[in-house]
Amino acid sequence: MSTTYIYGIRAILEALENEQDIDKVYLSQQAKSPLFKSLEAQLRAHNINHSYVPDARMNRFNDRNHQGAVARVAPISFVALEELIETSTTTSKAATFILLDGLTDPRNLGAIFRTAAAQEVNGIVIPQTGSAPINADTIKTSAGGVFSVPVARVAHLKDAAFLFQQYDIPLVGLTEKTDQSIYDLDLSASVALVLGNEEKGIHPSLLKLCSQKGQLPMTGNIASLNVSVACGVCLYEIYRQRNS
Repeated sequence: MSTTYIYGIRAILEALENEQDIDKVYLSQQAKSPLFKSLEAQLRAHNINHSYVPDARMNRFNDRNHQGAVARVAPISFVALEELIETSTTTSKAATFILLDGLTDPRNLGAIFRTAAAQEVNGIVIPQTGSAPINADTIKTSAGGVFSVPVARVAHLKDAAFLFQQYDIPLVGLTEKTDQSIYDLDLSASVALVLGNEEKGIHPSLLKLCSQKGQLPMTGNIASLNVSVACGVCLYEIYRQRNS
């Protein structure tokens, strides 16, 4: 699947005004015009992921007249989190959600989507910044799973955590910072599974909001599993508990 780009400040501003899902914006380090500054303000207001790059990098975008700004369009449409929760809890006896805290590898993200699709997960929640992009690698690894699992993108995962709490959906953090096994937790009701960054795990402030914490027992010489593998193990334990 080819990546779609929007070129030019006015085109990007129009896309923002029409609430088009923008994955990331590349900005010229040299641009200083009032219109450029207006775009910067809008990107901050919408919490859109953006970075500043040299003009030599900007000019690689097919030599288009980019005016110092190029936006990469998300290949999927995102859903509002509250609407996702409302719909899922109405249609599912026990809903399953996944919160991904700062995953950096698009292929890990894709593998999680693939397992989530296989287990009919109700939705995946990702932060607007600091997360792996949903790109061609993600789509390929997911085997199309990104198109069948709803995705909500939020400014801050802590805000999402508070919303789940309002709906009485417990957050379960998969972490090594507990002695409790994931197999000893009750996962038979609706649950929001929290998975952390490949290296650092779940951010401490988000982990504090998890009402339950579980780890995967390790009996060999390996201390931890790849995050996508760990996610798969947890999802099938949820399935086992709900169908045994």
